[in-house]
Amino acid sequence: MDEVKQLIEDIQKKKLKPIYFLMGEEPYYIDRISEFIDQNVLSDDEKGFNQMVIYGRDASIDEIVSNAKRFPMMAEYQVVIVKEAQDLSRTIEQLADYAKNPQPSTILVLNYKYKTIDKRKTLYKTLQKTGVVFESKKLYENQVADWIRRV
Repeated sequence: MDEVKQLIEDIQKKKLKPIYFLMGEEPYYIDRISEFIDQNVLSDDEKGFNQMVIYGRDASIDEIVSNAKRFPMMAEYQVVIVKEAQDLSRTIEQLADYAKNPQPSTILVLNYKYKTIDKRKTLYKTLQKTGVVFESKKLYENQVADWIRRV
């Protein structure tokens, strides 16, 4: 929960990273962070040309990388949000090449729900260096009451 607050504060202060890999079994925080980026990084005028929402089931890693490598038009940043990125789990490791040298003017947000990536693989290690990897862990029964009080 503190990690979520810190992420949101950093985004508000425009301390942005080129990649946000949001993963885990609990989708609430993944959706919350993704929506916050969606609503706060670009103004309404900038969103028309510089914000794109892609669904993992309808796209390939190559298409996502191609969109992420574009430059923003009349804005400081371009935002590419990949919803349902878990549908790309077979090919997600191919994202490692882009993650090594991401486009600094692009904010790529990957919503990888209900799963996590292997922390021993290249992609995870590269994402930790160049972006943000957020893991939303499943809540257990004994944690629910405390979580409700905090939210």
